[in-house]
Amino acid sequence: KDNINFMVESLRETTRANEDQDWLKTNLARFTGTMQGQRDIRSVAELITDGLTPLVGAQYGAFYLAEEGPEGTVLVRIGAYGGQEATAAETAAEGGGEGGGGGPARVRLGESLVGQAARSRRVVSVDDLPPDYATIGSGAGATHARSVLILPIALEEWLLGAMEFASVHSFSAVHRDLLEQFAEACGVNLGTLLANARTDELLGESQRLTAELQARSEELQEGQEELRRSNAELGEQAALLAERNRDIEAKNLEIEQARQELEERARQLSLSSMYKSEFLANMSHELRTPLNSLLILAQLLAQNAAGNLTPKQVEYAGVIHSAGSDLLQLINDILDLSKVEAGKMEFSPEPFAVQELLAYVEAAFKPLADQRGLDFRIGVGEQVPGELVTDQARLRQILRNLLSNAIKFTDSGHVELRIERVEADRIPAELGRAEAAVAFHVEDTGIGIDPDHLDSIFGAFQQADGTTARRFGGTGLGLSISRELARLLGGVLTVRSTTGRGSRFSFHLPLARSDGAAAVPDTGARVLVVEAEPPALLTLLARTAAEAHGEDPPVEVRGAGTEADLRAALADGPYRCAVLDLAHAGDLAPLLLTALPEGTPVLGHQGGADPVGLTAAAIGGLELLSGLDELRERLIALLGSRHPVGADRAEHSEPAAATRDEPAVAADKPLAGRTALIVDDDVRNVFALAAALEQHGLTVLHAADGRAGIDLLRAHPETDLVLMDVMMPGLDGYAAIAAIRADERFARIPIVAVTAKAMAGDRAKSLAAGADDHVSKPVDTDLLVARMRHWLDVP
Repeated sequence: KDNINFMVESLRETTRANEDQDWLKTNLARFTGTMQGQRDIRSVAELITDGLTPLVGAQYGAFYLAEEGPEGTVLVRIGAYGGQEATAAETAAEGGGEGGGGGPARVRLGESLVGQAARSRRVVSVDDLPPDYATIGSGAGATHARSVLILPIALEEWLLGAMEFASVHSFSAVHRDLLEQFAEACGVNLGTLLANARTDELLGESQRLTAELQARSEELQEGQEELRRSNAELGEQAALLAERNRDIEAKNLEIEQARQELEERARQLSLSSMYKSEFLANMSHELRTPLNSLLILAQLLAQNAAGNLTPKQVEYAGVIHSAGSDLLQLINDILDLSKVEAGKMEFSPEPFAVQELLAYVEAAFKPLADQRGLDFRIGVGEQVPGELVTDQARLRQILRNLLSNAIKFTDSGHVELRIERVEADRIPAELGRAEAAVAFHVEDTGIGIDPDHLDSIFGAFQQADGTTARRFGGTGLGLSISRELARLLGGVLTVRSTTGRGSRFSFHLPLARSDGAAAVPDTGARVLVVEAEPPALLTLLARTAAEAHGEDPPVEVRGAGTEADLRAALADGPYRCAVLDLAHAGDLAPLLLTALPEGTPVLGHQGGADPVGLTAAAIGGLELLSGLDELRERLIALLGSRHPVGADRAEHSEPAAATRDEPAVAADKPLAGRTALIVDDDVRNVFALAAALEQHGLTVLHAADGRAGIDLLRAHPETDLVLMDVMMPGLDGYAAIAAIRADERFARIPIVAVTAKAMAGDRAKSLAAGADDHVSKPVDTDLLVARMRHWLDVP
């Protein structure tokens, strides 16, 4: 428990430190950026005192500019916050105190703490000031300052000025860091500003001299007769003109030198910005490795597999995992932003059910809305297709950012996700000629956004709450990333908002052709699947083929279940490759092998069964594959996929083809020969689960929805057990289980609900529908096999 407490506290400290650093960097960049482009030094002084003083919790602030005079360098106060102009008598009576009473307007080097800080180029900090040192007052009253902080501003050896702040409480470490770092950055910007001012002064002088020279020239032209009479005077004027020209050349040289200096400083600033971006990217990568270990270990603790942790300890582990996940999300946001800006963001479009997306949204955000007392709504239009094709992970990321912001900035009322089909006449102009689109509207009744700020909120590190109070927190990266992801997915993200009444963000994603046609050009890849009716592999391989190609030319999958079908399909060739179900259509192998053009790969899927009845010649012409997962990888390789479908986007340590040379895992003899039906609309889950079960010697059948599962079960009465997903389009798992139980032939067949629904009451709901067991995802395959053995009554 002590270790966990220590880890929690350490994580909190790390989180607070990261938040302080984010706060520091954001405000440092904001104030530094505010200074850039300014031409008036007094305006800059007012920006600094008016902005920095309340930001660091001070009640008095002053800005001194270094000027050269007859008495040497003098610091002149040109900006103040919360100060009072003091008379000479009051200043003498106060002894030149440094607090909020106003203080002297001119300070020599070494005079008072301001002059001392400027002369030594060191920060002066004094805490626990005596009560009579300085007074901070308002219309309501007055009190004594407790701390004073004075920071010199310099550029290398060039003293530019100083800043002074006083507060009724001690300055925090992060406030000191901000002021010290800003003082360093201010030196560069202030030096640039003064150089610009000097340049303007020189330019004005040059223009004045030019105008004077022009006037002199006009006078010379008008007085040619007089000049002829006075050669001596003309010589003097000529000498004067030559001197003026030399002055102009000298001034022009100074201007050119100043311009070159400004260009060099701009180059240094650009280089500094580039180094900062590289540092953030590298540091983000470095943080991910230990953070990943922390998340894994926290998850293992939270699972409490050994059962030796108390409920409170499990809760602590969950808190660690949640906080670590938030930090990982921030790191991912930074990396995503850098990838988007560099054009290196990868996408994997694939078909998925809209219902699957809605289930994720409800599970992720309804609890958050409930905690804040908000009404969370989800609505889907009747014309929205049941399945979409895009990168679901990136779509979830966009919706996650929009819904998180909506909940965060809404104190009362509702947050709603509404999905609708939008025809061409209502599609935003940015989408061009799209015939139709799906619109994802995220609407809230929150604080709203000022119309003048609607464009700026999509900038990196920009937030709706731009005040110094930082009430809502966050990094301001979410909307910037979301807009770029929306663009890269082919869509557009827009916003409408009214201050105080809420906002509506809309992501429009173009749909395919409205007639649903899947025109295949002659150059498109084609795959022939030979299996018995009803088809079990055809749907899976069609999805795999489509995913192996998220661009043109598309892939066509042709099925054949009888000899007549096969002859017709062969006559309609050629094909990139063929897949033969040896367990149910092995007798068609000779015809397939002799009719296909030489060199066409033929993949033989054994499905846990031996290729019985095939001649040695037929076997020699096949590429035998034992499982669906191996078949999937081989098919992807033949079709030229860039990324393995359903796998993580991380790089694979070995090519998939290499696994075929490795010895297969020994089959689980008690389960060998048994048949299991998987009913699941997610092809990735099916492939992974089927591969695991086939290693135990099971024959695996698959249906993509509840209705197809019932039909397939009736066609294969030899099925021993059903693994049923719950969330599916059309006939869901609960209804499918009830329909199976209504058939007397399958009243006693074991049915295990395998689903991601693992909330309180979900198991009872599955059992009430007629399931014998309930296993939640992600699936522990050892646990699943143990439950299957139990229900099949095998040792």
